[in-house]
Amino acid sequence: MTTQEVANEFVAMCKEGKWDECIQKFYSPDIKSVEPEDAFWGTVQGLDAIAKKAEEWHGMVAEFHTMEISDPIVAENFFSMTMKSKVTLKGMDQPINMDEICVYEVNDGKVVKEQFFYTPMPEFA
Repeated sequence: MTTQEVANEFVAMCKEGKWDECIQKFYSPDIKSVEPEDAFWGTVQGLDAIAKKAEEWHGMVAEFHTMEISDPIVAENFFSMTMKSKVTLKGMDQPINMDEICVYEVNDGKVVKEQFFYTPMPEFA
């Protein structure tokens, strides 16, 4: 698959909420995941570490209110998308807005690196 084909299907699956299926289909076994400096998770590597991070994130969320994902932007073997969501975290009374840019690197039809750009929340840094 070309990077454009991976990006199109990857984003379509994310928009449908098929996160786990997307990871299984497109992530390389030794994928590297990079969060902003001072963020809760930092950098992890491998599918097991990504699954643990996702499980921890979902365990922090009391309710998802909205999720908006942009169409992909592709350049060579990279693609990006924005994710905007409104969530209520456990232990918090008010929902928060989250806004991030996600950048993915593709090699031989697999995502080998993901990097997220957002301002970390001080209480979770």
